Amino acid sequence: MNDQSTLLAALTDPTRRAMLDLLRGGERSVGELARDLPVSRPAVSQHLRLLKDAGLVAERRAGTRHFFRIDPAGLGALRAYLDGLWTDALAAFARQVESRGEDGHD
Repeated sequence: MNDQSTLLAALTDPTRRAMLDLLRGGERSVGELARDLPVSRPAVSQHLRLLKDAGLVAERRAGTRHFFRIDPAGLGALRAYLDGLWTDALAAFARQVESRGEDGHD
């Protein structure tokens, strides 16, 4: 699922944001992530499941090990949403500036 609510909700937790920061350096196993975070391995797995459900990370399995990496498609959806917000904000600002010019007020 890649809707904006799911994407944004996944980023509300500081541990999940820290995981994404760690994954910026490349693919990591659950154990590697757990070693670098102040939460238990089961908690890491739970956070990764939420990030995966949001489409922000992808999983690769090798035997009993699970490796995670950032999913560019999920980040692309998030970026498109934020770009849309930015475009709307700039358009609203431009309309406000134009209307002030027409009224003669500064």
